[in-house]
Amino acid sequence: MDQLAAMRALRRVVELGSFTAAADALGISHTIVSRQVRQLEQQLGAQLLNRTTRRLVLTGAGKDYYEASRQILDAIDDADRAVGQHQARPTGSLRINAPMAFGTLELANWLPQFIARYPELNIDLVCNDRIVDLIEEGFDVALRLTRDLPDSTLVAKRLASSQVMLVASPAYLREHGAPAVPSDLLRHNCLTYTLAERPNEWSFTSADGARETVAVKGNLRANTGIALRTAALAGTGIATTASFIVHEDVRRGELVRVLCDYTIRPRELYVLYPQNRHLSPKVRAFVDFASALYQQRDWD
Repeated sequence: MDQLAAMRALRRVVELGSFTAAADALGISHTIVSRQVRQLEQQLGAQLLNRTTRRLVLTGAGKDYYEASRQILDAIDDADRAVGQHQARPTGSLRINAPMAFGTLELANWLPQFIARYPELNIDLVCNDRIVDLIEEGFDVALRLTRDLPDSTLVAKRLASSQVMLVASPAYLREHGAPAVPSDLLRHNCLTYTLAERPNEWSFTSADGARETVAVKGNLRANTGIALRTAALAGTGIATTASFIVHEDVRRGELVRVLCDYTIRPRELYVLYPQNRHLSPKVRAFVDFASALYQQRDWD
């Protein structure tokens, strides 16, 4: 006897109320359904159904067995569906949210590779520097650069760590001098990122592990690292920024790192998506692609 087939037959009989309806739903004969249920009862040594001329009623043992077998069958169906979704080709629309700087300077560099791998996807990328509600605003996935993620029902997968550095233009440093210790920043024009938890408090760790926090001041505040980078390039002041925003400027000598003997707590790159029972093929494809990408590359 195929016990799973017999369990499915019993479930259909109970849910549809007759052997005939169950047979039609399963695409087999009334005789086969009846035999499967009878063999199941024989194997269990218990009567599962009370049969009358008008209806079928589960016995006490039948109720217990039906509930347990229904959970088993649901779990099997879920497992089959999960594998099927994993193997399915990603299609449809994928809405991605990312911070402005990351989306334009980093994500835009590797997104074409993802599109080339999954040409049946239609990508809708929205970049902004506010925290969006993925579910309310209809996003499938988001990328976040942060030190601390707020509690939420979203699934968060860490991808990489991004170094944070202080930079200024050579012209600014020639005119104002380079800070040697964090407290020297009190005499400088510091460009602050307003979406930081404490924009005007810059914390440093020295080589020996000592922590120091400086209350900085400056004449420019911005909610995007791109604006701070542009201002630093123009000689406006000293900016604190993620390395991916300015690493090319530093390499070319257009910006100079300052306070290199001190470290600033890095920001972590996460991919976030709504918590669903089964991850859709398009979201799984994006998460897997991004995870593999940042495992293989030296980001900073």
